[in-house]
Amino acid sequence: MGRITKLSFETIVGAVFTLALAVGILIIPQPDLLEALFGDITKASLLDTILAVTISIIAIFLTRIIYKKIVLGMISEELATSTGVNVARMNLLYLLLVSLVVAIGIKIVGTLLVGFLVVVPAAIAKNISSNLLRYSVLSSIFGAISSSSGVFLSSYLGLPSGPLVVLSGIAVFLIAILVKWASKFSVF
Repeated sequence: MGRITKLSFETIVGAVFTLALAVGILIIPQPDLLEALFGDITKASLLDTILAVTISIIAIFLTRIIYKKIVLGMISEELATSTGVNVARMNLLYLLLVSLVVAIGIKIVGTLLVGFLVVVPAAIAKNISSNLLRYSVLSSIFGAISSSSGVFLSSYLGLPSGPLVVLSGIAVFLIAILVKWASKFSVF
């Protein structure tokens, strides 16, 4: 059997934690608790949506501009500094961008769901990515799949969207783990 690395184990613990909370809230719905933890994306106003999309586009654009400098700083801070990159400034800018996106996300989808959307799509992408670019793109795709399928299921089943987004993402996470595990034992 394959060895579970420390990072993978922590990722699994985070995914199981959010799954347990989602299932718990579905079993015992309490509107105030549900709003604080998971928010309700279906109740976002037009202004909230426009603000979130605008900030997200700006964050994506700025991240794309500093992407190579950030990666170089992660690989080797000394090399990045020797090529003229101010690593501390790039790290601060990136941290501010992430904080801004998380703050907007909390307003729209709630605290735990933002945590889920930061951790689980990245964990799925990490399991199947061979390079950093693919990891970045797949993280975004898996986040979009989790979100859209959860909202779709919410409208179809008449259940809260937040927990269903988590359940959808966990399902994708488990499928990715099973596919990777099966590919290790595949004869082909």
